[in-house]
Amino acid sequence: MALPRPRRGNQLLFLGIMLVTVVVISLLFYTLLWKAGNLTDLPNLRIGFYNFCLWNEGTGSLQCHQFPELEALGVPRAGLALARLGAYGALVFSLFVPLPLFLAWCNGNDGEWQLAVGFLAMASALLASGLGLFLTYTWKWVRLSLLGPGFLALGAAQALLVLLLMATVVFPRRAEDKSKLDSC
Repeated sequence: MALPRPRRGNQLLFLGIMLVTVVVISLLFYTLLWKAGNLTDLPNLRIGFYNFCLWNEGTGSLQCHQFPELEALGVPRAGLALARLGAYGALVFSLFVPLPLFLAWCNGNDGEWQLAVGFLAMASALLASGLGLFLTYTWKWVRLSLLGPGFLALGAAQALLVLLLMATVVFPRRAEDKSKLDSC
């Protein structure tokens, strides 16, 4: 089924969807690449998807732990790997969203639009599960008040992904309804 030709109001909605998509990708890049996945980055505590550093009273500095020590602390290797897969997988799926959206808009193809919806759904599910798993395994050391800008960026990206998913699911129906009204 082909999408109807764009109208002025639909163009603004489409541009808004594309803008929010770029913001989501930027937030994910900021946290996962620029901040190296660190959700807590304090002078006495650094915990992220690849860093697990706790304050050592004996040396008076941060001591970073690797996997044999992490498993002894109660952070399972498979659980952390799944958390990483979820968070970084969300970034990958988010990168694939703009092209099918743009192609669907230009070609009026519903299948391409649904592909973008699928990418958004996968990104949203992966980010939520990855962040949830990570927080579950590290909650002994991390409290809500200790979470930094990286966590806020991931939380905002998750909220925007859900908003984008709702907008892209509803958008073609709105376009179809407006075209039916215009043809009357």
